[in-house]
Amino acid sequence: MLTNATFLKGLAIHATDGELGTVDQFYFDDESWAIRYFVVDTGGWLGGREVLISPISVVHTDWQDKRLNVALTKKQVQNSPDLDTHKPVSRRHEAAYTAYYGYNSYWGGPALWGPKFYPAELATLTSGSAEAAVDRIRKESEESHLRSSGRVIGYHVEATDGEIGHWDGFVVDNETWAIRYIEVATRNWLPGKKVLVSPAWIERVSWTDSKVFTGLTREAIKSCPEYLRSRPLTREYESRLHDHYGSPPYWLPESDHQPVFSLTGP
Repeated sequence: MLTNATFLKGLAIHATDGELGTVDQFYFDDESWAIRYFVVDTGGWLGGREVLISPISVVHTDWQDKRLNVALTKKQVQNSPDLDTHKPVSRRHEAAYTAYYGYNSYWGGPALWGPKFYPAELATLTSGSAEAAVDRIRKESEESHLRSSGRVIGYHVEATDGEIGHWDGFVVDNETWAIRYIEVATRNWLPGKKVLVSPAWIERVSWTDSKVFTGLTREAIKSCPEYLRSRPLTREYESRLHDHYGSPPYWLPESDHQPVFSLTGP
């Protein structure tokens, strides 16, 4: 199921023995475009401390009740590694986090979640992983591929022939927690219109200049199907969007994808 990430903010996180807090924002992976952690505001329960909750622990998402159930206890979260969510989260910190919760790491494999396609499949360490985790923490670097969702909102988005607007949100798959599209507000160029851009259509992101560069033309974007948050995002709409840009949809088997396709529109 696809949903706009704006509905994540304020979502209540429920442990097996009580509420942990609410989602404030999230960290996503700038290589595979997946949500790796929710930043949870614990309120007065932990003295205002923010904690990271991985999608690996999620067992159920209830959008109607604005609730996310996780397979954790409050004590586990209370004793979890203390990370400064106002600073970049390093791979070394991530290794310590996964070791603490007994998760397999999501990096180093061919799938969206390393060796697995779904995050919950990483919840149980394989044989010998606990011992290897200590050594892995020591060897991991301080580099990170994580980006804060709150910091990228407002980035300028460039077409091949000029600016088209700004980054205004995300559309995510709440089973894999993959980011399927970024939401682009086209500002005064197309008054009031919002469009979706797949990460597959992004050529690069300049994190230092706060700019996203796409392989799409302004004219192609001007004539693409409009995105409305108020309407469910259907597979029919996605098909029209991908057909418009001549791009094979992500849900087709890899063998069905064409090796070359245009991202400049019809």
